[in-house]
Amino acid sequence: MEFLMDPSIWVGLLTLVVLEIVLGIDNLVFIAILADKLPPKQRDKARIIGLSLALIMRLGLLSLISWMVKLTTPLFSIAQFSFSGRDLILLVGGLFLLFKATTELHERLEGHDEQGTPNRGYASFWSVVAQIVVLDAVFSLDAVITAVGMVNNLAVMMTAVVIAMGVMLLASKSLTRFVNNHPTVVVLCLSFLLMIGLSLIAEGFGFHIPKGYLYAAIGFSILIELFNQIARRNFLKSQSTRPMRERTAEAIQRLMGGKRQHQNEDEPVGDVLPASEAFAEEERHMITGVLTLASRSLRSIMTPRTEISWVDCEKSPAEIRNQLLDTPHSLFPICRHSLDDLIGVVRAKDLLVALENGESIVAFAEKTPPIVVPETMDVINLLAVLRKAKGRLVVVSNEFGVIQGLVTPLDVLEAIAGEFPDEDETPDVIADGESWIAKGGTDLHLLQQILDVKNLVNADDDFASLAGLLLSKSGQMPVAGEVIEMASLHFEILEVTDYRIERVRITRIKSEDVWDENH
Repeated sequence: MEFLMDPSIWVGLLTLVVLEIVLGIDNLVFIAILADKLPPKQRDKARIIGLSLALIMRLGLLSLISWMVKLTTPLFSIAQFSFSGRDLILLVGGLFLLFKATTELHERLEGHDEQGTPNRGYASFWSVVAQIVVLDAVFSLDAVITAVGMVNNLAVMMTAVVIAMGVMLLASKSLTRFVNNHPTVVVLCLSFLLMIGLSLIAEGFGFHIPKGYLYAAIGFSILIELFNQIARRNFLKSQSTRPMRERTAEAIQRLMGGKRQHQNEDEPVGDVLPASEAFAEEERHMITGVLTLASRSLRSIMTPRTEISWVDCEKSPAEIRNQLLDTPHSLFPICRHSLDDLIGVVRAKDLLVALENGESIVAFAEKTPPIVVPETMDVINLLAVLRKAKGRLVVVSNEFGVIQGLVTPLDVLEAIAGEFPDEDETPDVIADGESWIAKGGTDLHLLQQILDVKNLVNADDDFASLAGLLLSKSGQMPVAGEVIEMASLHFEILEVTDYRIERVRITRIKSEDVWDENH
């Protein structure tokens, strides 16, 4: 036992253990890649068998040191190259690594990897084990030659190999899980195997490549991949702070062939079908409407105060009857002198019957009091209110109790599927050759869908109409004929009345016009 007290023995043992672990990592990584081709229940078994075979093979080779020395004796020569048994093993191993690494890389780069799919075909257990045995033979030879070159004590060499394989066996499951959960790491490891395969072939032909060069290249590549993984982790972490609804909406819009709101025009959106092949135009319009519904305010879908048709209960029955008959609406707010003095909401036909029967309009309106919601409510929560309203309109009020507008189920449907104008209405946006004529009160979400642009609506803005956007951009009330340019669009003010923007002509700015302006 005196040799155990020799410090050089312990230093040699520790150094050899570290080197054996380093030399065995590439073996372990490739075993993880091969084991991934098996059903999940067989992977641990294949990994343990593979590492056990590697241990047995290395111990067997260490016990045959005299035979190992003879492997360096030249067996035959071709031209200026002499080949020994060791050279032949290195050549066969290098070719095997090149073949397997190339096929695995091709499978992943061509997108043929079926990882995680229910119909995935798995490899035969014993075919994978056979490949692991061949792999072990190649890597064991390199590890054993390193051990023989460093330490002259057979017991120390065997102890180092056993310790190194034990450490690798303990770390194999976590390493395998990490490799399989990170596709870029798998590609990186396969690239290492290509490099190792080429170095084995070079050594088989007698060209020695210092291992330090290989390890330096591998270490540098691992450092770069570490930076990539950290960047990806931080990106996913930042993405997780965004609302799930927003991320889901973006994913579906990319599937439809659209782009994210802040995405560069030259940025790829992934392998998706063209929108014309995957979805019809009407389908894209409605899906976009549904996805943006939660981010819309009541102001963007409601009928504004200035366009509300209401009945003044102080008018004569004859005047009220004529108003009801001349207006195509089926529901009317009943007010006293002013829209803010709201009494109730009634159906036109019911009110006509009440007038014929001589009933009091105020008493009749009080039977159906208005449903009032704050303008801060979102559209998703409004849906529950509309269900309870059972076909009646909902009044929108601000914090001071001033009526801002009203909402009906039709308004929500128009937000999803586009406009359904009444008989006395014209569409908010009308195509006019290569341009569009839009009303000042046109909803920006609707305008975005019609123009197929993504940057007119900003969640932080306190306006929801085209007129609000133009006023915000101009900073003052524009005059007829004034031109405002933004978001690759040309806005020409056509009509302004009573400090309101009534009509606007919208034209796309052609790319050559933008080029001329920049040059």
